[in-house]
Amino acid sequence: RCSKAREESRKETLVSGLLHFVWLVLGRRFCELRVVIMESPFKPEVLKGKVALITGGGSGIGFEISSQFGKHGASIAIMGRRRQVLDDAVSALRSLGISAIGLEGDVRKQEDAKRVVESTYQHFGRIDILVNSAAGNFLASAEDLSPNGFRTVLDIDAVGTFTMCHAALKYLKKGGPGRDSSSGGSILNISATLHYTASWYQIHVSAAKAAVDATTRNLALEWGTDYDIRVNGIAPGPIEGTPGMSKLVPEEIESKAREYMPLYKLGEKWDIAMAALYLSCDSGKFVNGLTMVVDRGLWLSKPRHLPKEAVKQLSRVVEKRSRAKPVGLPTSKL
Repeated sequence: RCSKAREESRKETLVSGLLHFVWLVLGRRFCELRVVIMESPFKPEVLKGKVALITGGGSGIGFEISSQFGKHGASIAIMGRRRQVLDDAVSALRSLGISAIGLEGDVRKQEDAKRVVESTYQHFGRIDILVNSAAGNFLASAEDLSPNGFRTVLDIDAVGTFTMCHAALKYLKKGGPGRDSSSGGSILNISATLHYTASWYQIHVSAAKAAVDATTRNLALEWGTDYDIRVNGIAPGPIEGTPGMSKLVPEEIESKAREYMPLYKLGEKWDIAMAALYLSCDSGKFVNGLTMVVDRGLWLSKPRHLPKEAVKQLSRVVEKRSRAKPVGLPTSKL
Protein backbone atom coordinates (compact mmCIF):
# COMPACT_ATOMS: atom_id res chain seq x y z
CA ARG A 1 0.00 0.00 0.00
CA CYS A 2 2.77 2.42 0.94
CA SER A 3 4.54 1.66 -2.33
CA LYS A 4 1.34 2.28 -4.31
CA ALA A 5 0.69 5.52 -2.45
CA ARG A 6 4.23 6.70 -3.17
CA GLU A 7 3.77 5.88 -6.86
CA GLU A 8 0.50 7.86 -7.02
CA SER A 9 2.15 10.76 -5.23
CA ARG A 10 5.06 10.65 -7.68
CA LYS A 11 2.66 10.76 -10.64
CA GLU A 12 0.76 13.68 -9.16
CA THR A 13 4.00 15.55 -8.59
CA LEU A 14 5.11 14.85 -12.17
CA VAL A 15 1.79 16.03 -13.64
CA SER A 16 1.84 19.11 -11.44
CA GLY A 17 5.37 19.89 -12.55
CA LEU A 18 4.48 19.50 -16.22
CA LEU A 19 1.44 21.76 -15.85
CA HIS A 20 3.56 24.34 -14.07
CA PHE A 21 6.14 24.20 -16.86
CA VAL A 22 3.47 24.60 -19.55
CA TRP A 23 2.01 27.56 -17.67
CA LEU A 24 5.42 29.20 -17.32
CA VAL A 25 6.14 28.84 -21.03
CA LEU A 26 2.74 29.57 -22.55
CA GLY A 27 1.63 32.01 -19.88
CA ARG A 28 4.81 34.04 -20.21
CA ARG A 29 4.52 34.00 -24.01
CA PHE A 30 0.93 35.24 -23.75
CA CYS A 31 1.89 38.00 -21.34
CA GLU A 32 4.79 39.05 -23.56
CA LEU A 33 2.50 39.08 -26.59
CA ARG A 34 -0.04 41.22 -24.77
CA VAL A 35 2.65 43.67 -23.69
CA VAL A 36 3.74 43.98 -27.32
CA ILE A 37 0.17 44.50 -28.50
CA MET A 38 -0.54 47.15 -25.88
CA GLU A 39 2.81 48.92 -26.16
CA SER A 40 2.44 52.64 -26.76
CA PRO A 41 3.36 53.86 -30.26
CA PHE A 42 4.57 57.14 -28.72
CA LYS A 43 8.04 57.89 -27.43
CA PRO A 44 8.22 57.81 -23.62
CA GLU A 45 9.19 61.48 -23.39
CA VAL A 46 6.46 63.04 -25.59
CA LEU A 47 4.96 64.81 -22.56
CA LYS A 48 8.20 65.32 -20.66
CA GLY A 49 8.06 68.43 -18.49
CA LYS A 50 4.30 68.85 -18.99
CA VAL A 51 1.72 69.08 -16.22
CA ALA A 52 -1.76 67.62 -16.76
CA LEU A 53 -4.84 68.27 -14.62
CA ILE A 54 -7.42 65.51 -15.15
CA THR A 55 -10.93 65.65 -13.70
CA GLY A 56 -12.40 62.24 -12.98
CA GLY A 57 -8.84 60.98 -13.20
CA GLY A 58 -9.13 58.51 -10.35
CA SER A 59 -11.04 55.78 -12.19
CA GLY A 60 -12.06 54.42 -15.57
CA ILE A 61 -10.97 56.24 -18.70
CA GLY A 62 -9.73 59.20 -16.65
CA PHE A 63 -7.32 57.03 -14.69
CA GLU A 64 -5.98 55.35 -17.82
CA ILE A 65 -5.31 58.77 -19.33
CA SER A 66 -3.60 59.82 -16.09
CA SER A 67 -1.46 56.68 -16.16
CA GLN A 68 -0.46 56.94 -19.82
CA PHE A 69 0.27 60.67 -19.59
CA GLY A 70 2.46 59.96 -16.58
CA LYS A 71 4.27 57.10 -18.33
CA HIS A 72 5.03 59.51 -21.16
CA GLY A 73 6.67 62.10 -18.95
CA ALA A 74 3.89 64.29 -17.57
CA SER A 75 3.28 65.19 -13.94
CA ILE A 76 -0.31 64.47 -12.97
CA ALA A 77 -2.94 66.20 -10.84
CA ILE A 78 -6.22 64.30 -10.59
CA MET A 79 -9.46 65.86 -9.36
CA GLY A 80 -12.41 63.95 -7.92
CA ARG A 81 -15.09 63.97 -5.25
CA ARG A 82 -14.10 60.80 -3.36
CA ARG A 83 -10.98 61.03 -1.22
CA GLN A 84 -10.33 57.29 -1.05
CA VAL A 85 -10.53 56.93 -4.84
CA LEU A 86 -8.07 59.80 -5.22
CA ASP A 87 -5.66 58.34 -2.67
CA ASP A 88 -5.73 54.90 -4.30
CA ALA A 89 -5.18 56.39 -7.75
CA VAL A 90 -2.29 58.57 -6.62
CA SER A 91 -0.65 55.61 -4.88
CA ALA A 92 -0.96 53.54 -8.05
CA LEU A 93 0.54 56.32 -10.17
CA ARG A 94 3.41 56.91 -7.77
CA SER A 95 4.18 53.19 -7.73
CA LEU A 96 4.89 53.57 -11.45
CA GLY A 97 7.33 56.39 -10.76
CA ILE A 98 4.86 59.09 -11.82
CA SER A 99 4.77 62.44 -10.04
CA ALA A 100 1.13 62.76 -9.00
CA ILE A 101 -1.21 64.50 -6.56
CA GLY A 102 -4.93 64.09 -5.84
CA LEU A 103 -7.16 67.11 -5.25
CA GLU A 104 -10.66 66.74 -3.87
CA GLY A 105 -13.32 68.87 -5.55
CA ASP A 106 -16.59 69.02 -7.47
CA VAL A 107 -16.48 70.36 -11.04
CA ARG A 108 -19.94 71.87 -10.53
CA LYS A 109 -18.60 74.30 -7.95
CA GLN A 110 -16.68 77.33 -9.19
CA GLU A 111 -14.81 77.68 -5.91
CA ASP A 112 -13.63 74.05 -6.13
CA ALA A 113 -12.53 74.47 -9.74
CA LYS A 114 -10.55 77.59 -8.90
CA ARG A 115 -8.96 76.02 -5.81
CA VAL A 116 -7.93 72.82 -7.63
CA VAL A 117 -6.46 74.71 -10.58
CA GLU A 118 -4.51 77.05 -8.30
CA SER A 119 -3.32 74.14 -6.14
CA THR A 120 -2.05 72.35 -9.25
CA TYR A 121 -0.11 75.43 -10.29
CA GLN A 122 1.28 75.99 -6.79
CA HIS A 123 2.48 72.38 -6.60
CA PHE A 124 3.97 71.97 -10.09
CA GLY A 125 4.63 75.56 -11.18
CA ARG A 126 2.65 75.30 -14.43
CA ILE A 127 -0.36 73.69 -16.15
CA ASP A 128 -0.07 72.49 -19.75
CA ILE A 129 -3.02 70.15 -20.26
CA LEU A 130 -6.57 70.07 -18.89
CA VAL A 131 -8.58 66.88 -19.41
CA ASN A 132 -12.28 67.09 -18.57
CA SER A 133 -13.23 63.48 -17.87
CA ALA A 134 -15.71 63.86 -14.99
CA ALA A 135 -19.20 62.69 -15.99
CA GLY A 136 -22.50 61.37 -14.69
CA ASN A 137 -25.02 59.04 -16.29
CA PHE A 138 -27.91 56.65 -15.70
CA LEU A 139 -30.73 55.12 -17.72
CA ALA A 140 -34.03 57.02 -17.57
CA SER A 141 -36.87 57.69 -19.97
CA ALA A 142 -37.69 61.35 -20.58
CA GLU A 143 -41.06 60.78 -18.91
CA ASP A 144 -39.55 59.37 -15.73
CA LEU A 145 -36.57 61.72 -15.60
CA SER A 146 -37.02 64.61 -13.20
CA PRO A 147 -35.88 68.10 -14.21
CA ASN A 148 -33.43 67.91 -11.33
CA GLY A 149 -31.95 64.69 -12.71
CA PHE A 150 -31.65 66.28 -16.14
CA ARG A 151 -29.99 69.35 -14.65
CA THR A 152 -27.57 67.31 -12.54
CA VAL A 153 -26.03 65.58 -15.55
CA LEU A 154 -25.77 68.84 -17.49
CA ASP A 155 -24.14 70.47 -14.47
CA ILE A 156 -21.48 67.75 -14.23
CA ASP A 157 -20.79 67.17 -17.92
CA ALA A 158 -21.49 70.47 -19.67
CA VAL A 159 -21.32 73.19 -17.02
CA GLY A 160 -18.52 71.38 -15.19
CA THR A 161 -16.47 71.21 -18.37
CA PHE A 162 -16.82 74.94 -19.01
CA THR A 163 -16.21 75.78 -15.35
CA MET A 164 -12.89 73.91 -15.38
CA CYS A 165 -11.87 75.45 -18.71
CA HIS A 166 -12.67 78.93 -17.42
CA ALA A 167 -10.70 78.37 -14.21
CA ALA A 168 -7.67 77.01 -16.10
CA LEU A 169 -7.57 79.65 -18.85
CA LYS A 170 -5.24 81.92 -16.90
CA TYR A 171 -2.61 79.18 -16.73
CA LEU A 172 -3.08 77.72 -20.22
CA LYS A 173 -2.86 80.88 -22.30
CA LYS A 174 0.49 81.74 -23.84
CA GLY A 175 2.43 84.01 -21.51
CA GLY A 176 0.37 82.86 -18.54
CA PRO A 177 1.87 81.92 -15.16
CA GLY A 178 4.61 79.36 -15.67
CA ARG A 179 4.41 79.63 -19.48
CA ASP A 180 6.46 81.46 -22.09
CA SER A 181 4.87 83.70 -24.68
CA SER A 182 5.40 81.37 -27.63
CA SER A 183 2.63 78.80 -27.13
CA GLY A 184 -0.46 77.98 -25.12
CA GLY A 185 -1.58 74.73 -23.55
CA SER A 186 -4.29 72.29 -24.57
CA ILE A 187 -7.72 71.17 -23.39
CA LEU A 188 -9.27 67.76 -23.98
CA ASN A 189 -12.99 67.16 -23.34
CA ILE A 190 -14.33 63.60 -23.05
CA SER A 191 -17.64 63.38 -24.90
CA ALA A 192 -19.79 60.58 -26.42
CA THR A 193 -21.64 59.67 -29.62
CA LEU A 194 -25.12 59.34 -28.08
CA HIS A 195 -26.31 62.68 -29.46
CA TYR A 196 -25.24 62.04 -33.06
CA THR A 197 -28.70 60.60 -33.71
CA ALA A 198 -30.75 59.67 -30.63
CA SER A 199 -30.53 57.07 -27.88
CA TRP A 200 -33.21 55.41 -25.78
CA TYR A 201 -33.30 56.66 -22.17
CA GLN A 202 -30.30 58.96 -22.64
CA ILE A 203 -31.85 62.38 -23.29
CA HIS A 204 -29.97 63.97 -20.38
CA VAL A 205 -26.55 62.70 -21.44
CA SER A 206 -27.21 63.40 -25.12
CA ALA A 207 -28.02 67.02 -24.29
CA ALA A 208 -24.98 67.34 -22.03
CA LYS A 209 -22.51 65.87 -24.52
CA ALA A 210 -23.93 67.96 -27.37
CA ALA A 211 -23.16 70.98 -25.21
CA VAL A 212 -19.66 69.65 -24.52
CA ASP A 213 -18.98 69.31 -28.25
CA ALA A 214 -20.25 72.84 -28.89
CA THR A 215 -18.02 74.09 -26.07
CA THR A 216 -15.04 72.33 -27.64
CA ARG A 217 -15.59 73.96 -31.04
CA ASN A 218 -16.28 77.46 -29.72
CA LEU A 219 -13.33 77.50 -27.32
CA ALA A 220 -11.10 76.14 -30.08
CA LEU A 221 -12.07 79.12 -32.21
CA GLU A 222 -11.89 81.80 -29.51
CA TRP A 223 -9.00 80.62 -27.38
CA GLY A 224 -7.09 79.14 -30.30
CA THR A 225 -7.18 82.56 -31.95
CA ASP A 226 -6.57 84.69 -28.88
CA TYR A 227 -4.32 82.52 -26.70
CA ASP A 228 -2.92 79.69 -28.88
CA ILE A 229 -4.80 77.08 -26.81
CA ARG A 230 -5.82 73.92 -28.64
CA VAL A 231 -9.21 72.52 -27.59
CA ASN A 232 -10.23 69.04 -28.74
CA GLY A 233 -12.46 66.19 -27.63
CA ILE A 234 -12.77 62.42 -27.71
CA ALA A 235 -16.06 60.54 -28.15
CA PRO A 236 -15.48 56.99 -26.86
CA GLY A 237 -17.59 54.02 -27.80
CA PRO A 238 -18.38 51.27 -25.26
CA ILE A 239 -15.19 50.77 -23.24
CA GLU A 240 -14.54 47.68 -21.13
CA GLY A 241 -13.84 47.97 -17.41
CA THR A 242 -15.29 51.44 -16.82
CA PRO A 243 -17.87 52.54 -14.21
CA GLY A 244 -20.16 53.64 -17.04
CA MET A 245 -20.15 50.20 -18.62
CA SER A 246 -20.86 48.45 -15.34
CA LYS A 247 -23.79 50.78 -14.66
CA LEU A 248 -25.30 51.12 -18.13
CA VAL A 249 -24.25 47.96 -19.95
CA PRO A 250 -24.46 44.92 -17.70
CA GLU A 251 -23.85 41.48 -19.18
CA GLU A 252 -27.50 41.14 -20.19
CA ILE A 253 -27.38 44.29 -22.31
CA GLU A 254 -23.99 43.44 -23.77
CA SER A 255 -25.17 40.08 -25.08
CA LYS A 256 -28.18 41.71 -26.74
CA ALA A 257 -26.01 44.49 -28.15
CA ARG A 258 -23.80 41.94 -29.88
CA GLU A 259 -26.93 40.30 -31.29
CA TYR A 260 -28.45 43.50 -32.71
CA MET A 261 -25.36 45.49 -33.73
CA PRO A 262 -22.80 43.74 -35.95
CA LEU A 263 -20.09 46.35 -35.26
CA TYR A 264 -20.56 46.24 -31.49
CA LYS A 265 -17.29 45.50 -29.77
CA LEU A 266 -15.86 46.65 -26.48
CA GLY A 267 -12.87 48.92 -26.73
CA GLU A 268 -10.18 49.26 -24.08
CA LYS A 269 -9.32 52.24 -21.92
CA TRP A 270 -5.87 52.11 -23.54
CA ASP A 271 -7.47 52.99 -26.89
CA ILE A 272 -8.88 56.22 -25.49
CA ALA A 273 -5.64 57.09 -23.70
CA MET A 274 -3.66 56.72 -26.94
CA ALA A 275 -6.06 59.09 -28.70
CA ALA A 276 -5.67 61.49 -25.77
CA LEU A 277 -1.88 61.31 -26.07
CA TYR A 278 -2.00 62.13 -29.76
CA LEU A 279 -4.27 65.14 -29.24
CA SER A 280 -2.24 66.42 -26.28
CA CYS A 281 1.33 66.05 -27.56
CA ASP A 282 3.19 67.70 -30.44
CA SER A 283 1.99 65.00 -32.84
CA GLY A 284 -1.40 66.69 -32.75
CA LYS A 285 -0.13 70.27 -32.69
CA PHE A 286 -2.06 71.19 -35.85
CA VAL A 287 -5.36 69.69 -34.63
CA ASN A 288 -7.86 72.08 -33.04
CA GLY A 289 -11.65 71.94 -32.62
CA LEU A 290 -11.88 68.20 -33.35
CA THR A 291 -13.95 65.67 -31.41
CA MET A 292 -12.34 62.37 -32.34
CA VAL A 293 -14.67 59.36 -32.37
CA VAL A 294 -13.00 56.23 -30.98
CA ASP A 295 -15.57 53.45 -31.26
CA ARG A 296 -14.46 51.17 -34.14
CA GLY A 297 -17.13 52.71 -36.37
CA LEU A 298 -20.08 51.70 -34.17
CA TRP A 299 -21.75 55.08 -34.53
CA LEU A 300 -21.97 54.50 -38.30
CA SER A 301 -23.64 51.10 -38.03
CA LYS A 302 -27.33 50.33 -38.42
CA PRO A 303 -29.00 49.60 -36.15
CA ARG A 304 -27.02 51.65 -33.63
CA HIS A 305 -29.26 50.98 -30.67
CA LEU A 306 -31.16 48.20 -28.98
CA PRO A 307 -34.94 48.16 -29.44
CA LYS A 308 -36.84 50.30 -26.95
CA GLU A 309 -38.45 47.39 -25.12
CA ALA A 310 -35.09 45.70 -24.61
CA VAL A 311 -33.61 48.88 -23.12
CA LYS A 312 -36.70 49.43 -20.99
CA GLN A 313 -36.56 45.92 -19.59
CA LEU A 314 -32.85 46.00 -18.95
CA SER A 315 -32.97 49.48 -17.40
CA ARG A 316 -34.97 47.92 -14.57
CA VAL A 317 -32.09 45.51 -13.98
CA VAL A 318 -29.62 48.40 -13.85
CA GLU A 319 -31.88 50.44 -11.55
CA LYS A 320 -32.30 47.51 -9.18
CA ARG A 321 -28.55 46.96 -9.00
CA SER A 322 -27.82 50.64 -8.49
CA ARG A 323 -30.21 50.74 -5.54
CA ALA A 324 -28.55 47.69 -4.02
CA LYS A 325 -25.02 49.01 -4.64
CA PRO A 326 -24.95 52.71 -5.57
CA VAL A 327 -22.14 53.93 -7.81
CA GLY A 328 -21.85 57.63 -8.64
CA LEU A 329 -25.25 59.06 -9.59
CA PRO A 330 -27.63 56.64 -7.85
CA THR A 331 -30.98 56.80 -9.66
CA SER A 332 -33.04 58.67 -12.22
CA LYS A 333 -35.17 60.14 -9.44
CA LEU A 334 -32.71 62.89 -8.55
